[in-house]
Amino acid sequence: MTLRRSEASPPERSDPSFPTFASSRPLATVRATSGAWERLRILQENHRIAMVGLSADPMRPSHFAAIYMKSEGYDIIPVNPRYAGGTILGQPVYSSLEDIPEPVDIVDVFRRRDEVPGIARSAAAIGAKVLWMQLGVINDEAARIAADAGLEVVMDRCVKIEHARFFGGLNLVGMNTGVVTSRRRIG
Repeated sequence: MTLRRSEASPPERSDPSFPTFASSRPLATVRATSGAWERLRILQENHRIAMVGLSADPMRPSHFAAIYMKSEGYDIIPVNPRYAGGTILGQPVYSSLEDIPEPVDIVDVFRRRDEVPGIARSAAAIGAKVLWMQLGVINDEAARIAADAGLEVVMDRCVKIEHARFFGGLNLVGMNTGVVTSRRRIG
């Protein structure tokens, strides 16, 4: 199956009431990297994921996502000050993004939305390529910080669910829906 990106660009927003950031870039432009095509490309091109807020508790969503992504061949780097110096899933846990001694592609955030602007600044400081905020994590300030620093931004999406959606893993460990789209068959 070949996916083709639409050649059409988003409509220009000349309406003065359209929300913009300090950089005068419309909100829709910052969120543009969270389209399906972009998420697929991000997951294909980036394989080292720093998971900020990764829990050692196997019942937590962050732990489940890490197990899945690791099983799919991604390098997982746990970041959680509570477990710093220990290991999660056989990987050393770091206290902060700045403590990671190797390059990071994706910073996957499992933290409260009010903590994300600081994480976005750290992601930019270490040269990450993508700031990925998990389900329920929406922070426009963090998106602006990351986008202004040249990072791609994904908000309110689970990296595990998105990977499974694109690569056929929705029936693995947890979601045996057999449905990949919300469109209903007619007829």
